[in-house]
Amino acid sequence: MCMKVNNKNKYNQLTSEERDKIAILRAEGKSLTLIANMIGRNKSTISRELRRNRTPVYDVYLSHKAHERAITRKQSAGKRLRLKNNIIRKYVTSKLEMKWSPELIAGTLPLDHPRLFISHEAIYQYIYDKQIRKQRDLTIHLVINHKKRFAKGHSRKHRKSHIPYRIPINERPKYIEKRTQPGHWEADCMVSRQSKSAIAVMVERKSRIIYLEKLLRKTSHLFSQAISSRLIDSPKHLRRTITYDSGSENVDHYKTNKQLETKSYFCNPYHSWEKGSVENSIGLVRRFLPKKTDFAKLSSQEIACIEYHLNTRPRKCLNYKTQLEVFNSRVALAR
Repeated sequence: MCMKVNNKNKYNQLTSEERDKIAILRAEGKSLTLIANMIGRNKSTISRELRRNRTPVYDVYLSHKAHERAITRKQSAGKRLRLKNNIIRKYVTSKLEMKWSPELIAGTLPLDHPRLFISHEAIYQYIYDKQIRKQRDLTIHLVINHKKRFAKGHSRKHRKSHIPYRIPINERPKYIEKRTQPGHWEADCMVSRQSKSAIAVMVERKSRIIYLEKLLRKTSHLFSQAISSRLIDSPKHLRRTITYDSGSENVDHYKTNKQLETKSYFCNPYHSWEKGSVENSIGLVRRFLPKKTDFAKLSSQEIACIEYHLNTRPRKCLNYKTQLEVFNSRVALAR
């Protein structure tokens, strides 16, 4: 018994089951008119389906392959070509090669080219476009290099900390969150599986200025020593507090406090986002020193060059000023 043909004014995409029936009936030699009547479709729909979704090499209709092609075509329909403007495309590509993030590129484009605008989402879509990736894989310039874009998450469970004199971040004064006062730092240790050496990373919360120091080993003594030696010459108003995570390298934090006259606060276990400034900075450093880099082979001059490059890089959170500009104009002179 024939099914009722769909209303001409309302077209529904063929389902996988309908394509299975088309493949079977076509293999049996049934005419397009008969196939259309048997599945309740218009003859032109069957004709178009066989023409567009047949296997091009062998000129046969395979339902599962046809369904895949139809889904791919539907997903691509209506997508606009991103970065059609040659100036924008060259600008985006050059800044990506400099390890700039899409947000940073989108923010600085109108400053360098006042009449041109692009959103960071459009840049991401351009980077992950399949056709673009066949020509050139730009994802290698991103901090997180995946074939697809994944959401972040956390799955670890709470563990007890053994850090002496530990004050949780919940007790840190609320005004520090506002970043209005200079001298509040975040610190962390950057490691590599290929190296026993590590890199101490320190970030001042107001200016986001970054300090990098190479450690021969990831030990609490060397980490404390690196922070103290780097901040000891700063005026007192630029060394008030330091926020850490609960890693073992932070056990000697109280020695740092004694030397710098600072106060320590600690994130909750596995809540690294509570010191987001230094986490973000480590992500930036990873662009130059990806995972599996042997830190032992790095010279102090190379690390200093990376530090300078990062501190002279415009930041969206600073209204596209550099860390050095903000530090020199607003932080170092503040009290």
